[in-house]
Amino acid sequence: MSTFDLYAMDPGQPLWPVPATGAARFSWEYDDARDRLLALYQKGKDKQWDGRTRIDWDLEVDPYDPLGTPDEALSLYGTRHWAKLSERDKGELRRHYASWQFSQFLHGEQGAMICAARIVESVPDLDAKFYSATQTMDEARHAEIYARFLQEKIGMLYPINDNLQSLLGDTLRDSRWDMPYLGMQVLIEGLALAAFGMIRDTTDKPLPKQILAYVMQDEARHVAFGRMALRDYYQQLTDAGLREREEFVIEGCYLMRDRLRGVEVLENFGVPRAEAEQYSEGSEFLALFRKLLFSRIVPCVKDIGLWGKRLQQAYVDMGVFEMGDSSLDLLMAQDEEIAEKLDAERFAAEERERVTEVAEAIRAGSGEDS
Repeated sequence: MSTFDLYAMDPGQPLWPVPATGAARFSWEYDDARDRLLALYQKGKDKQWDGRTRIDWDLEVDPYDPLGTPDEALSLYGTRHWAKLSERDKGELRRHYASWQFSQFLHGEQGAMICAARIVESVPDLDAKFYSATQTMDEARHAEIYARFLQEKIGMLYPINDNLQSLLGDTLRDSRWDMPYLGMQVLIEGLALAAFGMIRDTTDKPLPKQILAYVMQDEARHVAFGRMALRDYYQQLTDAGLREREEFVIEGCYLMRDRLRGVEVLENFGVPRAEAEQYSEGSEFLALFRKLLFSRIVPCVKDIGLWGKRLQQAYVDMGVFEMGDSSLDLLMAQDEEIAEKLDAERFAAEERERVTEVAEAIRAGSGEDS
């Protein structure tokens, strides 16, 4: 079956060509490298994993409640449309929302893979090229995993959201080598990390929890990489150069904030677009969700040196300014710990099962049960 048969809406043409600009840069200096970035590169090599074996794909998923989403979290809850929905309709609504959300994760991961490959090509420093090569593999793995989850467990995909596509296009079309870092590593990946974390920490479903925890373990390294590279570079930029990048961040943050409404899902359930937008904007759950999604972006932007008055005011207007004081290092350390704990629990359970099987085989062979 073609993936196109699973789309809930017409995704348009099967390929989206984005014209590339900018230079590919070779470096002939193979020794002068930053120790901290080479250490991150080594960690990137050491932490490679196989999504087919690390994740337990035998775990069952109810496609009509894949994340354990409560009624109150759905934008239609409490509206005149909600009263008309049967229990089957509500299950279908949960399925569509999960499909829409994980589809945006999937499309974003493909974008991250392409941006990481672009960084390998365009960044001037060899240590950054080395690390970006490991990230490209990470993002390929993430796209593979999200695609499998959507195809095999939910059985439905949604096209890329217009705002996410717009930010990806702006990031890839820019000829400056640092823009894939800024657009992808800081904005898109920062937002995705916060979304992953909220679902990981609230879902009671083991398969999506596994997927999100293991992906976030990788993403913690990617954000660290972007912070290192951009902090060093932005210390050298003129005030005009910093302002240009701050404007890009402001526009990107508004695009990312506005992409989180899931209006396409409500339209698929017969709700007129204007009304769907109104329900989404009025959802208290969505308002909290959108605010928390900037918990990874704001402190990162501040850390790399983009903190002009206009950018600060934009974050005040969005209601997320205070998140600039959050500790990214603490959040990333927690991401690592959660994935490692999940591994330990899973492997301990598997070991107990093996011990039981061996004991039963020994008893059967000795004839104790006869």
